Amino acid sequence: MRNYIRARSDDQKEERLNQIKEATDSLFTEMPYTEITLTTIAEKLGWSRANLYKYVTTKEEIFLEISAQKTKTYFNALLSAFPEGNKYSPEVIAEVWAGTLNAHQDYLRYVSYLNPIIETNVTVERLATFKKKYYELAYQFCDKLSTMLSLSSEAAYKLHMDTLFLASASAVSCYKNPLIQEALKIISITPPKMDFYEDMRDFVLMRIKWSLK
Repeated sequence: MRNYIRARSDDQKEERLNQIKEATDSLFTEMPYTEITLTTIAEKLGWSRANLYKYVTTKEEIFLEISAQKTKTYFNALLSAFPEGNKYSPEVIAEVWAGTLNAHQDYLRYVSYLNPIIETNVTVERLATFKKKYYELAYQFCDKLSTMLSLSSEAAYKLHMDTLFLASASAVSCYKNPLIQEALKIISITPPKMDFYEDMRDFVLMRIKWSLK
């Protein structure tokens, strides 16, 4: 067990919170969300649960903080991928967007749990802070999308949301679940082959063309 020293200064508290987020994010790559608890997080850190409670009270608080970080990283990558004044064709936009989604599947896994679980189990103050940051970034990207494709703000935002929802669902496809894979073997079912990048590229291009009609 690691030696636990309670944080005294603000810098030390931030360091402890970063350690908590790193441990939780690591667990999320190893096991289903439902199996992660404050106990498993404390064990990952080598802390007691009582020590963990000094910094957080629910696992959703931790997941919301991690989601905020990954949201910022994803949108900054998108904004950087589409420089101001670019003349990208719909085909290129679809390729670049799909590539960015593919590179941030870890973020998309968090998105899939945000609305139904994480956002309903945190304080309204924490949620308001999270939503404010999300909309600032989302609106920046949608403004750029609106300019690139000559779409209304409403149409650009709808395009963004449709893409995000499909991408997050695809990133946690049931076919990736070992238990479901075993069940499909028992009933001799082979699901269609899935390629996340290609599927997202084709969807984004189709969705852009539909918006431009």
